[in-house]
Amino acid sequence: MIKNLYFNSRDELLRVNIDNVVFFEGDGGYTDIVSANELRSCVGMNLRTMEDTLAKQLGENASVFLRIGKRYIINRKYIYQVKVFKQQLILSDQSTFTFKLTASREALRKLKMLLTSSK
Repeated sequence: MIKNLYFNSRDELLRVNIDNVVFFEGDGGYTDIVSANELRSCVGMNLRTMEDTLAKQLGENASVFLRIGKRYIINRKYIYQVKVFKQQLILSDQSTFTFKLTASREALRKLKMLLTSSK
């Protein structure tokens, strides 16, 4: 099983352990990679390109990540709570960190349906 993602630019190489990635946050032509230790790394690609990179580098293991709306790709193992009405998604390991993300009600409804139908 592939455990690391590699991002290579002209000036640097970034190696990221996929188990530690909580979410990817898109901002125009850049994507922040947010780790469980709250470390943020920025790479020069939009979120769509990041999706393609995950699929290419991880193959079937890319299914651990889910696209949520226009702004996020999340690691499904850290989903703690989906609050559709409050438009919040809580990602946590339930002991050391918690991230509160804002997403559209529609995106959260789809996520909730996906999670409840896959059980």
